[in-house]
Amino acid sequence: VQLQAFGGGAVQAGGSLRLSCAASGRTFSNYAVAWFLQAPGKEREFVAAIRWSGGSTFYADSVKGRFTISREKDKKTVYLQMNSLKPEDTAVYYCAAQSGIIVSQVSRRDAYHNWGQGTLVTVSS
Repeated sequence: VQLQAFGGGAVQAGGSLRLSCAASGRTFSNYAVAWFLQAPGKEREFVAAIRWSGGSTFYADSVKGRFTISREKDKKTVYLQMNSLKPEDTAVYYCAAQSGIIVSQVSRRDAYHNWGQGTLVTVSS
């Protein structure tokens, strides 16, 4: 599966951005698709995930109530709507996809073997 992430940019604190992750290569019936972020000098960390079938969603505590993950099946695209952005949200955002992930694995970076290129989000104060 190939993933392409886009939609990053520069925004002021309190603003919004929507990231997109477009997938190609196969059907996603038993996949989970996730967003991770990596700030400079830090490890890649989980942001949100969605199960392709059923649409169950999962969020890191730091983004609950501010970010929303969703999918559009016919476009094979997953979105991350980011509202009320904070300077600490500044990072490169990556999307990832993997089949057969169970609930306890959705936030684990090492559970995903398919990654897109990153898209940079910069939030200024």
